[in-house]
Amino acid sequence: MVALGLNLQYGLMRIMNISHGEFLMLGAYLTWLGHTVLQVNPLVFLPVVALALFVLGVVVYWLCFQRITRTAPAVEVIEARSLLVGFGLMFLVQNIAYLAWGADLRGYSFLTDALDIGGARLMTNRLVVFAFAVGASLLLLAVLRWTLIGKAVRAMMQSPTGAQLVGIDTRFLHPVVFGAGIALAGVAGALLSMVYEISPGMGEPYTVTALIVIVLGGLGSAGGCLLGGFLLGLVETFGMHFTSPSLKMLLSYAVLTGVLLARPKGLFAR
Repeated sequence: MVALGLNLQYGLMRIMNISHGEFLMLGAYLTWLGHTVLQVNPLVFLPVVALALFVLGVVVYWLCFQRITRTAPAVEVIEARSLLVGFGLMFLVQNIAYLAWGADLRGYSFLTDALDIGGARLMTNRLVVFAFAVGASLLLLAVLRWTLIGKAVRAMMQSPTGAQLVGIDTRFLHPVVFGAGIALAGVAGALLSMVYEISPGMGEPYTVTALIVIVLGGLGSAGGCLLGGFLLGLVETFGMHFTSPSLKMLLSYAVLTGVLLARPKGLFAR
């Protein structure tokens, strides 16, 4: 989900938002607050997190990235400038979180019972998180494929100039898609908070993983991004099983390097 949101932003606007993981962290903290302070079920709180992060994403786009996309003379300039802005935004959001909640790990207990499935014991919260993540990802793919706004997004990804010539309003579409990408990251953070402890620095590793997944699946390809995520997950799981859990990131970077050498456009790019 994190990679899908980041891929939407890059595929449509060429914005390399390196601060994407920090909004995952904000979604996790919002869910933690909703459960521990308001006593709201984390699953029930997901729409609130999605809406809050969507609005925040639209505001961030207007304040930080709108001028870049409108004034940059070339795509390469958008990528370079947005990367620099993203770095600054990453440190800003992260340090605000440190000031608000401190550096201590936070967490809560949710659906911690184990289920026996085919002789394997699986935690209920992990199964629920997996089902919600897959369902949300498939729903996004369906929206992109069969709805009018989804077709407009795909048209902008394929040919921005052609899409504008046929009347697609980029002034409306850009902030909406950017906000949707941030909302996806926030929902992903909310789901992760049901399984793992959270901290202000938790977003950075997920940003790196999302970038690897995007390269695997192909820049701008939502379906390829989903398949790339499954592939990377399988490689990490089996790799850690037969080697060592400490080699997780090494395995990820090895896959990334191999794909860049063999298929620079991604495994599932057309």
